[in-house]
Amino acid sequence: MENQSFIANIEQSIITHWDRPAFSNYKQEPITYREVGERIARLHILYKNCGIENGDHIALCGRNCVEWAIAYFSILTYGAVAVPLLHEFKPQNVEHLVSHADCKLLIVGDVVWEGINEDNLPKVNAVIQFQGFQLVYCKDDNYRKAFENIKTEFQKIYPHGFSKEDVKYYRENPEDLALINYTSGTTSLSKGVMIPYRAIMGNFNFAGRVITNLNEYSNSICMLPMAHMYSMSYELIYEFIRGTHIHFLTRVPSPKIVAQAFADIKPDIIISVPLIIEKIYKNKLKPILDKRLTKVLLKTPMIDKMLLKRIQTAMHLAFGEKFYEVIIGGAAMNKEVEAFFKKINFRYTIGYGMTECAPIICYADWKETKLYSCGKPVKEMEVKIDSPDPEKIPGEILVKGQNVMLGYYKNEQATKEALIDGWLHTGDLGIMDKEGYLFIKGRIKNMILSSNGQNIYPEEIEDKINSMEYVNEALVVEQDGKITALVNLDYDKLDRDQIKRSQYSDILEQIRQDSNKELPSYEQIAQIFLQPEEFERTPKRSIKRYMYSHRKENTKQN
Repeated sequence: MENQSFIANIEQSIITHWDRPAFSNYKQEPITYREVGERIARLHILYKNCGIENGDHIALCGRNCVEWAIAYFSILTYGAVAVPLLHEFKPQNVEHLVSHADCKLLIVGDVVWEGINEDNLPKVNAVIQFQGFQLVYCKDDNYRKAFENIKTEFQKIYPHGFSKEDVKYYRENPEDLALINYTSGTTSLSKGVMIPYRAIMGNFNFAGRVITNLNEYSNSICMLPMAHMYSMSYELIYEFIRGTHIHFLTRVPSPKIVAQAFADIKPDIIISVPLIIEKIYKNKLKPILDKRLTKVLLKTPMIDKMLLKRIQTAMHLAFGEKFYEVIIGGAAMNKEVEAFFKKINFRYTIGYGMTECAPIICYADWKETKLYSCGKPVKEMEVKIDSPDPEKIPGEILVKGQNVMLGYYKNEQATKEALIDGWLHTGDLGIMDKEGYLFIKGRIKNMILSSNGQNIYPEEIEDKINSMEYVNEALVVEQDGKITALVNLDYDKLDRDQIKRSQYSDILEQIRQDSNKELPSYEQIAQIFLQPEEFERTPKRSIKRYMYSHRKENTKQN
């Protein structure tokens, strides 16, 4: 029977896996579940002596690390509300969100703390830094005394040492607010999503049905920002409750670092975003596939199958070989990359979710998934398409169920616009086939209505452009009634091919023409601009589209 208490699951995992490794920063010694329990107990003593009560808010901001995970679990098992903030937010954003969320305490990483001005944290009584567990700011003597007396108080409460019998935590109500998770702002400014415990457990129970290969002898890698719901649910919470040893990548997951980590750790499950997978494809596979000999061999009967099998084996080895599947989410996958992975029978699947659902909405096992689909609605969720013909005409994706948020913190207007008659309006457009597989077309806010009434989805045009040679990434917008592409070029490849800057305009025009050959008449790109620098991104690596919707570029071609 599925356990509906998140905190009871955390408690039981610590007791059951007592001497097993729980967490380690990559290439460092692990700490056990017992040590996690002890450190949680010390933080509970601190919270109590500071006067923090059930329902009070505590912010958490820093890079992925052992201390982040311990602090997170300590907040929820105490009965307080966690406010995890993405460490890539700019300092002024962190200051604003900590205040907006009414946080009494901030637990922070050293890099984040360096950029913060404590004068801009009027509601915060103290700041604790992960590294070395230091009190770096305090304006309340009760907090200072509580911090200084943690060791003494711990020894007083546990004179014979901390034991399994001492792991006893608060019990939540499923509708209680567990955390406030601020969206990363793809199309607008951040909103504080109020996630109840029932949503966390809905995601955990879903994972328990589909990720069945994890146990106390398994290893996993946490490489996405844990403050994002996707990573929090499927790189931290589920693995911890299963007793898995979680290895935290404490640096930006570049392809080189990720490849080494896969080889060293050999994870049993891999959670990723498209950007990481696409970079591996673009840097490692595409140069080989583009060679003339490879193209000839792939068209030769029998040899093509042998070659694809060798590529599949090499890919599985590159990901550590032990993994059951790579679960990809957080953004759309490039269709060229996805089609190739499907062709070689690579063990991957693409899911669909959003912060407002903590996050899972749709999923299918890699053996059952359909090309370009993001799976079927999970057991906990109901999905419908707001369209006169959901199989053919894209409409807004509406969802309801156990995983849906309570609303947006201190934003009644946004809550009313999102939650209507029990349905969450996702803002995404999609179609659903007869078998219930969902296919996403784009975002409503991004959709362009052509002069002849055709709906144009910029994401589909971008996908074509991104497959072109020399393109690093593209963004499609409407300017002066025309379909316009902003293109950031792959300058490393241009340099390797000895292409001069004076030739860039010719390259851009060729990209425009080649893309238009694959696009219907109503989606033709009328003008193309050079985007000299990489696009501004959200912490989950999506482009901040709202920054470019009315942008005029100086470097124009045609």
